[in-house]
Amino acid sequence: MTAPHTSQAPPAVVLTWLYVPGDRPEVVAKALGCGADVVLVDLEDAVAPGRKDYALRATAELLSDPAPGPVPVHVRVNALDGPRAETEIRTLAGLPGLAGLRLPKVQGPPDILRAVDWATTVPAPSSVPYAPETSARHPARRTIVGPLPTGPTTTGSTTATLAPAPPGRLSSAGTARTPALHALLESALGIEHAFAIATAHPAVRGIALGEADLGAELRLRDEAGLAWSRGRTVNAARAAGLAPPPQSVYRDIRDLDGLARSCARGRALGFLGRAAIHPRQLPVIEAAHLPGDEEIEAAEEVVRAAATDAGALALPDGRFVDAAVVAGARQVLALAGRRR
Repeated sequence: MTAPHTSQAPPAVVLTWLYVPGDRPEVVAKALGCGADVVLVDLEDAVAPGRKDYALRATAELLSDPAPGPVPVHVRVNALDGPRAETEIRTLAGLPGLAGLRLPKVQGPPDILRAVDWATTVPAPSSVPYAPETSARHPARRTIVGPLPTGPTTTGSTTATLAPAPPGRLSSAGTARTPALHALLESALGIEHAFAIATAHPAVRGIALGEADLGAELRLRDEAGLAWSRGRTVNAARAAGLAPPPQSVYRDIRDLDGLARSCARGRALGFLGRAAIHPRQLPVIEAAHLPGDEEIEAAEEVVRAAATDAGALALPDGRFVDAAVVAGARQVLALAGRRR
């Protein structure tokens, strides 16, 4: 089994994921240096229908660089059952700067397997599709090279050097490796299939909730109605051996106090980190998920005690310590390393 390729290694613990519109390359360039752990270039909701072709071309240009920025770059493609996702995945999957694909509205394992199939039959190596607008990274770039994505079945061309594929997965250009996949659960059916989605393929590296679409489908009038779906997602991720899922976006970018309270609730439910839609949300999200002084001291005590005794033991304050408690303490200390 081969691991997905990444352009930049993510930090040991990812807390912040920043969405940026794919048709705004100058904004993407700024986002790469704003402090997010991962930048999510969005080809879906943040891009108007008439701008989607350009967004794909601009994103392909960005990701033709093996190191497009100081942090990993993921791309959220359009809905897998729509006319654009296949072209987007085939165009982007082999590019050296791509660290992961975000798959919206995943309903079940067949969606994951379809995305894997598209990703491992990427177009032949060629040149980056021409982006018809000046980008912040390449302001003078104007060379037109190779075919452009022009419809739902046109794949475009890329500069990727294709890496070895998992056994049995050959592309039309030779071989390709599946990028890391992150599935967004945004429907009742997706929630019901959460664990099956999380284990559908080794390339699945995370699942997360899309609460706006899910809440609309469930006709919720209160956030409390999401409690079961949130718990289901956290449990499915951990049962599949994946990292705890990040919280869904908080849509009021001015309400930082509300964001902090929401993050605290999410952390208590088992979420880790959060997607953001504005850089000002990033420090709030990070602070909410970092342990406090007392939590760090308690974790250090547990780890010290575990170093001197291989079995279960009780601390002087009466707390019982076993392997699970020690693992949790080490996770706390890993997060504590991010404190400034």
